[in-house]
Amino acid sequence: MQGANGYFIFMSKKKKISKIQKGPDRLLQLFHRSDHPLSLKKILRSFAPKKHHKKEILERIEELVASNRLISLNRGRAFVPPDKLKQIKGRLEMTASGAGFLLPEEKGHADVYISPDDLGGAWPGDTVIAAVLPGRRGKKPEGRVIRIKERRMAETLVVLTRKTAAHTFAARAMDRYFQIFFLVDVRPLKGKAEPGEVLVVKTLRQLEAGMFKAEALYSLGREESVQVQESIVKIQKEISREFPEKVLEAAGTLPLDPDVSDFEAREDLRALGFVTIDGEDAKDFDDAVFVYRQDGTFRLIVAIADVSHYVQADAPLDQEAAKRGNSFYFPLSVEPMFPGELSNGLCSLLPDRDRLVMAVDMNFSRTGERTDSRFYPALIRSRARLTYTQVKKGVLQEEEEVRNEIRDQLPMLHLAEQLARTLNAKRKQRGSLDFDLPEPEIGFDSGDAPTHIRYREHHFGHQIIEECMLAANEAVAEFLGQNGFPCLYRIHPEPDPEKILSLFNLLSKSDLQPAVPETADPKSLQQLLQKAAGTKQEFLVNRLLLRSMMQAAYSAKNKGHYGLAAAHYCHFTSPIRRYADLMVHRILKTALGLSRARSRSRRSLENMALHLNDQERKGVDAEREIHKRLTIIYLMDKIGERFTGLVSSVAEKGFWVELDQIPAEGLVRLDTLPNDYFVLIPEEQRLRGRRTGKTFGLGDQVRVRLSNCSLSRLEIDLEIEN
Repeated sequence: MQGANGYFIFMSKKKKISKIQKGPDRLLQLFHRSDHPLSLKKILRSFAPKKHHKKEILERIEELVASNRLISLNRGRAFVPPDKLKQIKGRLEMTASGAGFLLPEEKGHADVYISPDDLGGAWPGDTVIAAVLPGRRGKKPEGRVIRIKERRMAETLVVLTRKTAAHTFAARAMDRYFQIFFLVDVRPLKGKAEPGEVLVVKTLRQLEAGMFKAEALYSLGREESVQVQESIVKIQKEISREFPEKVLEAAGTLPLDPDVSDFEAREDLRALGFVTIDGEDAKDFDDAVFVYRQDGTFRLIVAIADVSHYVQADAPLDQEAAKRGNSFYFPLSVEPMFPGELSNGLCSLLPDRDRLVMAVDMNFSRTGERTDSRFYPALIRSRARLTYTQVKKGVLQEEEEVRNEIRDQLPMLHLAEQLARTLNAKRKQRGSLDFDLPEPEIGFDSGDAPTHIRYREHHFGHQIIEECMLAANEAVAEFLGQNGFPCLYRIHPEPDPEKILSLFNLLSKSDLQPAVPETADPKSLQQLLQKAAGTKQEFLVNRLLLRSMMQAAYSAKNKGHYGLAAAHYCHFTSPIRRYADLMVHRILKTALGLSRARSRSRRSLENMALHLNDQERKGVDAEREIHKRLTIIYLMDKIGERFTGLVSSVAEKGFWVELDQIPAEGLVRLDTLPNDYFVLIPEEQRLRGRRTGKTFGLGDQVRVRLSNCSLSRLEIDLEIEN
């Protein structure tokens, strides 16, 4: 028991005082002598306190738990020192529920679930040490944060909610997974602060649980501004927004055009009619194509900007590009991998400008079989900067006005179309999977407010370039792989077998039962997609097949590309915006004897692959988030409007609906459905009402009303229209 002077009186089994020692030392010694957690009952029995001392012991235990010197188990029924448990260091990620997951630094460890009560004041992205708790409640081990090693965010994004004093505002964290609040001193701002303004703040100290004192650093602007939303995503995703001074200095030394001395040892292809084909808003052009007939076969030359000629390995430009991994694209802006002097100038295949390239020169039979390929450095001069719209109207639709605009390129474009259709048919014949995944397109007014959101049109004009690039990437990967050179491959693993089996079981109870394949090879799945086309199961088959697919990734090990049904595949055709492509250019030059640079080891390539995969996922996440944010802004003045859509996903809390009118998805919560209790039937991908028998399943068409949309939660709420 604890005496008046702050000492514990330890009692022997005979209930006599054996010695007096300082409380913390004596209590912790009890735990350190034990090889297992101690129950509260055993702790109290060891100290044999009288009733009026029990409260003091409990308070001391509570202090030790609060300081992470003891860890509470089983809701306070037992305790253990953290050094008696396995400890793991890693990065903390948060979920919308407020729980976290620790991603271990060391390979081979499973992610550790951290409940909201066990975060220990850690924030998303912090590097922490967690003690792994004995037993597990779910599939993953569970832990408690016992130490914060490094704060990710010295600066935090907040949105002001209300004024609380002359120079102080209440604010909430912008990160929806970061459920804390701030009192912000806004005096450092030059202008007047207002509710709804997004600030970058410096956290000063914790005031109480979930509440911090902060000081404003600068303002981004109003929350509903598109530019502000882009800045929010860039800051939260830690996307570089400025180039270091040494990188800008290096870019500033580059010439506007190649020097004549650079033309040596290059094949001069300037007499050929190369063209670039891109979207209307494209600013960098790293690929050009030329197609011609040769002895009744197709000859395709894909010319790719020779970025590696100007960017030397480990130089400042290269180090920054490697760090970024790829360019990051937003509706109103881009954060490029290279400064504009290179990406929009010297290495951009601008029309009527001499440019250095690496050429992939391929011959194809009438049936699309590649019969030979050659790789070499070259010099080209693009004849035209064409757009997909021009190709669609002039080549596919044969509109006379557009044909006149591009008449010099028409003969070559028609050959390119023929070749692309042949290559496309050849790919499908071997089992390549093509999912129809249109990209969203957002239109803006002069003030950059969103005016419309719709799916970007995709036509065979896009496919012409796509087929040429796929052919070049495959040829390079095959050459490197078959000749024993290392390569940074683009791989795509086989689909998740459990998800494929679930889909097959579901379809076996439908009208598509005769079309269900026996195996999940690419060709069989492609045939299933074709047979589902035009049926009421088309959406279900496409969606569930897509969900069964694994993510494509970079790897030093060639594991093939399942989706393309390709044994060898890599990325080679976009070295301006993807670092993986630049690496493959360097490897190819070494393989061709054009470079004396040492080849990177496979271990080094694999480490880089892991980094590039992380950066690619960051880019994908950023694109999805900014689209969702801008969609919510677009819908804010449309509350109450009616839409139609298809059920795109089901869960125990409700179902999501993909709207027909705009590329957006909202949640219909089950608690908004009156007069019934719905239960989830996972094997049928369906919710069923117990009383009425009414169901909502994947692919069902429904009518909904927009009931709410929230930027803070990043959620769109829908209600069913009867």
